[in-house]
Amino acid sequence: MSKLLLVDDDANTLASLARAFRLAGHEAVVCDQADRALELAKTQRFDMILSDVVMPGKDGLTLLAELKSAGVQTPVVMVSGQANIDMAVRATRLGAIDFLEKPLSTEKLLVTVENTVKLSRLEEENKRLRQRAGKQELVWKSAVMQAVMAKVERVAASETRVCILGETGTGKELVARTLHDKSARRNGPCVTLNCAAVPAELIESELFGHEKGAFTGATARHLGKFEQAHGGTLFLDEIGDMPALMQAKLLRVLEQKEVERIGGDRSIEVDVRVIVATHRNLDELVRQGAFRQDLYHRIFVFPISLPPLRDRKEDIPLLVDFFAKSVAEQNDWRAREITADAYAELQRYSWPGNVRELRNVVERLLLLADERVERDTVRLALPSEAAPHQTGGGTLSERMETHERELILDELKKHNYKMTDTARALGLERSHLYKKCQQLGIEHKSTG
Repeated sequence: MSKLLLVDDDANTLASLARAFRLAGHEAVVCDQADRALELAKTQRFDMILSDVVMPGKDGLTLLAELKSAGVQTPVVMVSGQANIDMAVRATRLGAIDFLEKPLSTEKLLVTVENTVKLSRLEEENKRLRQRAGKQELVWKSAVMQAVMAKVERVAASETRVCILGETGTGKELVARTLHDKSARRNGPCVTLNCAAVPAELIESELFGHEKGAFTGATARHLGKFEQAHGGTLFLDEIGDMPALMQAKLLRVLEQKEVERIGGDRSIEVDVRVIVATHRNLDELVRQGAFRQDLYHRIFVFPISLPPLRDRKEDIPLLVDFFAKSVAEQNDWRAREITADAYAELQRYSWPGNVRELRNVVERLLLLADERVERDTVRLALPSEAAPHQTGGGTLSERMETHERELILDELKKHNYKMTDTARALGLERSHLYKKCQQLGIEHKSTG
């Protein structure tokens, strides 16, 4: 079933069209004024808008231009009883999907709706697939991961809120996407926001969106993550780093299931399953007063704890093979043989950056190896603290990366792993430091 917005100044035409669409199983909302149609399109989600061109006051072409200017992505089909080539060309240039002449054939209309909605959904799916291209997959065989996946299977099909716990780099986003893919929302969007990587002053706009002119730099309407995830799943990573003010606003959205854009004057209903994740101890944050207890009880319904890679070392050979194949395909490299000694050497390392670090090391291995990946190749690729017998090895970029990692680790230890203080000492934005830690496989134990 599709939800359609029908715009025409003739009441009989609206009634006839609405009846035909409803009999075909669609939901039809009717409107006889362009201004009202614009407001409906801004605040509700439609699969297609069907609008007459010639209307008193504001005409359909003006409405079409205003829809596009407002950032409304809904496909629009224009209709007119006074159609001419110039009018059709103008409508197409303004972004209309199709242009139909009156009188309208019900059969042709239904085919147009079906094709337009199908094309729109195909474009959305292609966009999601492009976004997910190159993403990792959950790869495992260990008993500890088997227990995790049993929990995923149990809760995926429900609407239950899940809180994924685990160190940085353990694959929390992959679990969230798996939950989405196994849910009834699988055909909807799966949208991600890393709460720690967004500056505090921008996170409200990222979550709830803003209207044009709402603040300096707001040159166009922006749909927040909740609206983008409508009908699907919103994954909030590092929820423990969300600012206190935003915690209160998030709680309100979870309770009322509606958002209000910054600079907006009305609430917008959203149908979203929220999944959260954190590497931090939420219980401790609640005790410290750094995390709202009422929000904690809203999100901490079904916890899933991901083990660090050092506790699932039997998965390492499987992960290495998966990453090696993926990296080789992405770069059009030939496959490399990986020896048993190389696997064993990789299993001896503690992997502070977990699976994310392993993936980076595998790419480094393929660059370093000639014919096969051996134990010495692994020792060269691992960080210097993991292989003290290697001194001064590696390319310039590898040595710089090692030095940068050691510098950040030293500064983190000096400031008791407080990200804000460490970022200030290094002259970085907190979000930039967070991203650096992710890139370098550094587990930060930030308390602020």
